[in-house]
Amino acid sequence: MTDLTSQERREALKTVGAMGAGLLAASTLSNAASAEGMAHHHHAISSKITDLSKALHHCVMSAEACINHCLDLFKSGDTSVADCAISVQETLAFCTAHARLASYDSKFLKEMCALSIKICGDCEKECRKHEKKHMECKNCAESCATCVQACKAFLA
Repeated sequence: MTDLTSQERREALKTVGAMGAGLLAASTLSNAASAEGMAHHHHAISSKITDLSKALHHCVMSAEACINHCLDLFKSGDTSVADCAISVQETLAFCTAHARLASYDSKFLKEMCALSIKICGDCEKECRKHEKKHMECKNCAESCATCVQACKAFLA
């Protein structure tokens, strides 16, 4: 692991500070929403975000297991899942970031969901090619399908 430069440390601290401020602001706004109509609206949004977050976290866990399985296959000389592994790596990176933004109730969630539908849809398609032979691919495909559904529900 390399040491961070002073500039990189400052940028990291700024990012963490901004995230903390955002979370504090979100918490403050949430506590201020006392009107019944606003509370109901907030509950509906919170429920959608909770469902989305669960699907994204499950997708990340399934992708981790799938990529680990692909790596084991590569070690044994089996590269039949190479395209699958590439798709799973992209999904893993994207859904990790998406899950984090969902937990912050980011203003970019709609855009992230639209892109997630494409990325998870592609990963599902690749994993389905191997689902009969590899349980990890089947589980990853299913979690991607669930993620796509959760994103569509969030956008509805």
